[in-house]
Amino acid sequence: MSLRTTVTSVALVTSLAAAAGVGYAIGDDAGPGGPPTSPRLVLANADLTVADGCDALLASYVDRALDEVGPYGWGDGMVFGESAGADASSSAASGSARSTVTTSRSVSNGTGTNVQEVGVDESDVVKVAGDLLVRLRDGELVAYDVAGTTPRLLSSTAMDHARGTTGWAGDPGGELVLVDGRAVVLGTSADGLSTTITTVDLADPTSPAVVDTTTIRGRASAVRLHGDVVRVVLQNRLPELGFSFPDGAFGEIRSRMRNRALVRGTTLANWLPTVDGEPVVACEDVAIPDDEVALGTTTLLAFDPADPTSRTTTAVATDSDVSYFSTDRFYLAAAAPLWGWTDCMGCRPAVPAGSGTTPLFAFALDGLDATYVASGEVAGTIADRWSMDAVDGSLRVAVGPSSETGNFNSVVTLREDGSDLVEEGRVDRLGVDEQIMSVRWFDDLAIVVTFRQVDPLYAVDLSDPAAPRLLGELKIPGFSEYLHPLGEHRLIGMGQDATLSGTTRGAQAALFDVTDLTEPRQIDVVRYAPNSQAGAATDPRQFTWLPDRRIALTVVSEGWTGTTGWVSVLTLDDGAMRNRMIEVEHGSDVADVRLVPLASGEVVLVTGRDVSFLPLPG
Repeated sequence: MSLRTTVTSVALVTSLAAAAGVGYAIGDDAGPGGPPTSPRLVLANADLTVADGCDALLASYVDRALDEVGPYGWGDGMVFGESAGADASSSAASGSARSTVTTSRSVSNGTGTNVQEVGVDESDVVKVAGDLLVRLRDGELVAYDVAGTTPRLLSSTAMDHARGTTGWAGDPGGELVLVDGRAVVLGTSADGLSTTITTVDLADPTSPAVVDTTTIRGRASAVRLHGDVVRVVLQNRLPELGFSFPDGAFGEIRSRMRNRALVRGTTLANWLPTVDGEPVVACEDVAIPDDEVALGTTTLLAFDPADPTSRTTTAVATDSDVSYFSTDRFYLAAAAPLWGWTDCMGCRPAVPAGSGTTPLFAFALDGLDATYVASGEVAGTIADRWSMDAVDGSLRVAVGPSSETGNFNSVVTLREDGSDLVEEGRVDRLGVDEQIMSVRWFDDLAIVVTFRQVDPLYAVDLSDPAAPRLLGELKIPGFSEYLHPLGEHRLIGMGQDATLSGTTRGAQAALFDVTDLTEPRQIDVVRYAPNSQAGAATDPRQFTWLPDRRIALTVVSEGWTGTTGWVSVLTLDDGAMRNRMIEVEHGSDVADVRLVPLASGEVVLVTGRDVSFLPLPG
């Protein structure tokens, strides 16, 4: 890996042990035309290594890939599912009569998007800055003035790459961030393999100007904004190589040999993100994990929209879409390799075949730089980014069961010790035989919801990372898939109502009192129509909290053959919720409904075709 600082010849011969104490910066300027050229320092430790040149890097990809290719292409061997390991003893301690931890951590965001982490903006289909609102609609970047009594259209700029892109939850295709008068628009190709990044100058929003458009071979799985720096996580999965299939006598043998020859013929352009066929990350900036992890490449690309062609890149040779950004760290959770095939074309199920542990890689963020600081692993599975959080140097992770755990969920704390992420504390036996449905982190608290038949809500005290403890739990029918704090002692959960047998009935909003964390209480619930869905359950950006008005706004949809979307206006008053439903959209456009709060107190309702002000209770 390279060090993005000036180093002397003496520094280049210092020991790796000394280097591990200060971390490793592994991002270098890389324009669209080729790899970076700045000074470099090779990184090597127990968990990440760097190949000795591009030929060695390619050989590492090929060697790993040969183990995964069979007569039907990717995947080889019989398919077996993982089973949970033996039960483990509980480390949950009983809570005190009243906890001192509070749910005071806020998640408000000035650009109108409900985000996971304060200070880290996320891409969305709509953004606001002062009186300017911009949104993506049918492949166009549309700007509005929202200062008057009604939104006023200012301009519409074609974003050709955004047409026909995908937009399911977790995919930033056709989304944007807004920084210092410039919009950065990201569109994912219809095949999900390429990302186009377009920077648009909105200094005059009546006449926007496209200043740069770059298409990168690689799928964007996350887009974040730290100050003026845009960071994009790109995934390059196993390359499509036109594999053969068995045919005739000795068919499997011949097919396997042909497929292995295709793998041996790959180049780095098959494995790394590219622009116009050329890799955008230098070979010495690709870290190779020592563990058995999913084969592919995950790249962190960073740039300032004021100079969009000057980029830094950092990569890890694994494919993973589970990453988390704090204000100063980037954490990547590596996935297990996929394996397995059956003698059936088109039905080769792949299953995780890892060791039952999840490798974790930590990088410090500073300006455009990403500095490797530590690696570690945690026994169990990490479902998504909401399962990770970092506060004051402590990484907290909610993990589900694997072959190396009991049949329960856990909250684990880790700290950086030199170049290692080491376990500091843990709480086990959260939801035995159940699945984690949602997690919400606060400075010194975790709220974890699991589900199988009833909805246990667990409050975990994290004020001492070395000794986390279970304070209390609440068991009720249904479950919350998204949790949002409503001040210090209230929490709202959006999810599903369910019978005592575990059959879901429709969306619900549940209000919780966590004043006494040893005895959390559900104090009110709003149940929606049968078979309805809460939008925030899969996309938290469809939830908006207005603290001054004590109003929660969320999108609720219903219907499979035909979909109707409403805005649920939940007014909180003395521990109760009053609900008013406003029908706003139909069809696939329901997924793009947004509720954007303005500094004026107005809320902009963004639907598929319209931008208007939402009428709210006085």
